[in-house]
Amino acid sequence: MKKKVFKLLILILSICILALSVVTVPNVCMLVNAYGCIDSFDNNGDDKYDCILVLGAGLRNDGTPSDMLEDRLKIAINLYNEGYSDIILLSGDRSGDHYDEVSAMREYCLDNGVPSEDILCDNFGFSTYESLYNTAKMQDVERVIVVTQSYHLYRALYIAEKMGLDACGASADLRGYRKQMYREIREILARTKDFYKVIFFE
Repeated sequence: MKKKVFKLLILILSICILALSVVTVPNVCMLVNAYGCIDSFDNNGDDKYDCILVLGAGLRNDGTPSDMLEDRLKIAINLYNEGYSDIILLSGDRSGDHYDEVSAMREYCLDNGVPSEDILCDNFGFSTYESLYNTAKMQDVERVIVVTQSYHLYRALYIAEKMGLDACGASADLRGYRKQMYREIREILARTKDFYKVIFFE
């Protein structure tokens, strides 16, 4: 009886270790991969980045960018004004007439002095993976600055690298955000999902 209980405990422990590894390995890989790639931009003379990519982050009830998205746009516009790239690429969810992240993002950029000809839009950025996938498929886009909050950058940069992009990250942590602990926990699972998605579906 004791042997059966011991074997059962070993089996349960083994399953727990395996499950923990399935989650831990992707997260560690993404954190290590992004080391030195966040907020360290190289812009020598005319060697600009092909675009500054802003990832969507939701809208307020009135259709304007959420706090997180507004901060991403502010950072992107600052980088644009500092000459890191001549193009801002806006990628988000345009799932219907009543929800259009990209148009709200574009309007914000226009209102803050970015010429319309310097704004590109990706209306099919329904997820981080799809935004980076779509960016990698664009012609003449190789060097990219990805703008999002720090907790999200690790996954975005990992996917970007696997898609063949030469990417660095710009953190857009300009304030505290509501429900951030929930986002951090959710991101652990999202990193795990996209780690394997890049392996099997890229």
